[in-house]
Amino acid sequence: MKIAVASDHRGFQVKSRILVQVTEIGHETIDMGPLTAEIVDYPDYGAKGSRAVSEGLVDRAILICGSGIGMSIVANKFPGVRAALCHDELTAEMSRRHNDANVLCLSADLLGERLTLRMIEIWLETAFEGGRHARRIGKIADFEHHMEENQTQCT
Repeated sequence: MKIAVASDHRGFQVKSRILVQVTEIGHETIDMGPLTAEIVDYPDYGAKGSRAVSEGLVDRAILICGSGIGMSIVANKFPGVRAALCHDELTAEMSRRHNDANVLCLSADLLGERLTLRMIEIWLETAFEGGRHARRIGKIADFEHHMEENQTQCT
């Protein structure tokens, strides 16, 4: 898989370790920035990773900021993105199994390194179950489509 990884300044160090881990697991990574630990705004980098997923340039993305909340809000503004803020192994697994999450949002400040790396491993390895969950994901896609139609009609 091709995985985009982006962060803000608070997630910069974690992002560096994630890039190495994801590559070692055997996936292609794209560093969406930032390239230094200087203060930046999380929406700028969350948008880069999310847009790459939305436009099909990558299969999935991992976004990191201080709490993970800001990145998840930004990510879910993009069509086709199903971003999940995860904080333990179970939420990482279920975000894939039941929600087919294609963007993983993580906290740089609240999670330890070992847990973060384990969550990513689980998230990358867990398959979407489909079945009744596919019906629900389809409904989300329908909501997005109707919202896009309404925006087009209003302009």
